[in-house]
Amino acid sequence: MDEPHRPLRFRRIRRRLMAVMGALALAGPLVTSAGQAVAAPSAAGLTQITGFGSNPGNLSMYAYAPDGLPPGAPVVLALHGCTQSANDYYSHSGWPQLADTYGFAVVFPQTSSANNANSCFNWFEPADSARDRGEALSVKQMADKAISLYGGDADRIHVTGLSAGGAMTANLLAAYPDVFAGGAINAAPPAYCANSLTSAFSCMNGPPSRTPAQWGELVRDNAPAGTSSWPRVAVWQGSADTTVKPANATALRDQWTNVHGLGQTPTRTESLGGGTTLHGYDAPSGAPAVEVYTISGMPHGLAVDPGSGAEQCGTTGTYYLDTICSSFRTARFWGLDEGGGQNPGTLPAPQNLTVTGTTDTTASLNWNAVEGAASYDVYRGDAKTASTSSTTFTDTGLNTGTTYRYTVRAVDANGAQGAASAAATATTGGFTPTCDTASNYAHTVAGRAHQSGGYTFANGSGEAMGLWNTFTTHTLEQTAPGHYVIADSGCPSGG
Repeated sequence: MDEPHRPLRFRRIRRRLMAVMGALALAGPLVTSAGQAVAAPSAAGLTQITGFGSNPGNLSMYAYAPDGLPPGAPVVLALHGCTQSANDYYSHSGWPQLADTYGFAVVFPQTSSANNANSCFNWFEPADSARDRGEALSVKQMADKAISLYGGDADRIHVTGLSAGGAMTANLLAAYPDVFAGGAINAAPPAYCANSLTSAFSCMNGPPSRTPAQWGELVRDNAPAGTSSWPRVAVWQGSADTTVKPANATALRDQWTNVHGLGQTPTRTESLGGGTTLHGYDAPSGAPAVEVYTISGMPHGLAVDPGSGAEQCGTTGTYYLDTICSSFRTARFWGLDEGGGQNPGTLPAPQNLTVTGTTDTTASLNWNAVEGAASYDVYRGDAKTASTSSTTFTDTGLNTGTTYRYTVRAVDANGAQGAASAAATATTGGFTPTCDTASNYAHTVAGRAHQSGGYTFANGSGEAMGLWNTFTTHTLEQTAPGHYVIADSGCPSGG
């Protein structure tokens, strides 16, 4: 039927669908920001795989597995955004490069215009996003196929995605906590924030006001009854994203910290490259459970960092933005570097990692020697910060009043890392919490908050403060350098 002759209601619904998908649309030309062609990763290449199950969601499966992949390797599923394809994500995201480095397989699910006008995953459709239904089941079947095909480790399956793919990732983590050990949600709403086109608009522009317990209940309601073990979750958000507003990252933080039984005050805060601030929420054991990465000034897209450095990966393009390599940080957060590579070490974890002292800008560590160790790699958060032949180390150049998490791995004579030590945390001195009461406009001018789409959000926490104007007033408490929370009911620091 020609468009002019379709019923008016149909045309309105179709236009609304196009508007939602356009808002989440991620263009996919395979060129860099300089207009140069993108070189495909080396080794095996991207391969289409058929016969992976009943495929009720009508998706296509593509995969990349490095040559010589050992048995028991992890598997990562990476979901593209609207108007993109598996090949777009393969070419830009950096995941194939990391698969070569650490030794794991990557599956790239692909939807099409047959499912959705703009080739978006249908994250807001209950028939496609619930456990064992539609597209969600198709992705789960791909994970099963990859484990069978590559002899992978069923306990080390992870999922990540961008925008619409990120929203589907959030739903998959809730629907299949027994399948996915970890996830990374890039520029997307919380799990089950939407179940219609109307609610999809609302979530993207600013999710509903819910308590952490209410957000967490959406996950628990969609997970198998009795679930007690939950995936490790990373959240990535640009502070200048006007497509999926930064308030979504706050809601995701509330949702997944609540699911893990944690509070919403970070146990550690780190300043990373590319204008990125990391807030970590660790379990009582010290194991990381939730991490929220906020990239100052970054609009809608996936953070990449082209180059040959140890922490660089990906290539730039439309909605692939040169800031920091989010895929590298995510892989470390999931622990894909721990025995997942092609030559894993056998050395045991160093024992008794202890913080022996701190100053305003340093933290000193020591640990017990490991027999057979040629050196030790020291990790601050999820990134290696030093290698040393000693069993002591002093980290320098740290921020004042900031908590850092450290682990250490022994390295044998062949350069293979052993298991990671238990974590130790160090808090530098010199920071005094402060409080300021001012209008939303004044808070942004002073650098305590930022505005996006006419709304104001506290820097660091991302808490929604309302309209960006000189009339709305809030009290903000700075609980760590650059991290502000709303304290209208009373400021503990007394400022």
